[in-house]
Amino acid sequence: MSEMKDRLHTGELYLPGDEEIIADQVKRLDKLYDFNITRPTEYEKRCAMLKEMFAEIGDGCYIEPPLHANFGGAHAHFGKRVYANFNLTMVDDTHIYVGDYTLFGPNVTLATAGHPILPELRQQGYQYNMPIHIGKNCWLGAGVIIMPGITIGDNTVIGAGSIVTKDIPANVVAVGNPCRVLRKVNEHDREYYFKDRKIDYNSIK
Repeated sequence: MSEMKDRLHTGELYLPGDEEIIADQVKRLDKLYDFNITRPTEYEKRCAMLKEMFAEIGDGCYIEPPLHANFGGAHAHFGKRVYANFNLTMVDDTHIYVGDYTLFGPNVTLATAGHPILPELRQQGYQYNMPIHIGKNCWLGAGVIIMPGITIGDNTVIGAGSIVTKDIPANVVAVGNPCRVLRKVNEHDREYYFKDRKIDYNSIK
């Protein structure tokens, strides 16, 4: 393994144009291309392909093409029954962990990669990667952006269009740019599912 490839997961500065990194990346992007041109009727084929593409993926996951991922999901670890709507973008240059039952709205971005502020280092092409951890049973609304190194706790909702630059705890609703905790998940949420719409527990399983 090259010195640069060894730094993908250490948080150290490295050069992503390293020949060994590029060779591996291109092979994985070919598989991602094949996944993205599957037909909606080819559900079983998609599931089989994801098991080959991802580092880990649990049962019952569904990812709506097109999926965009720097390494084709090779560094993505998904639990069971994760759902991702159109245009999930994973800058999976290092590891992304997603817990069971988590939902992604359309156009969500999970970005593990960053570039140094110092212009001279960017000019040379240096990059660093920090892992992302998203808990179980979360919901990330449309257009959410998660920055490198972020952790989001279990059961948390991130409002549409939010940019998450700091860790968000479990069991909260958080929104905005930068994303901030709005409130805790509470008893009101047991009675109402949307504005004044009450949950009819007799009509749901």
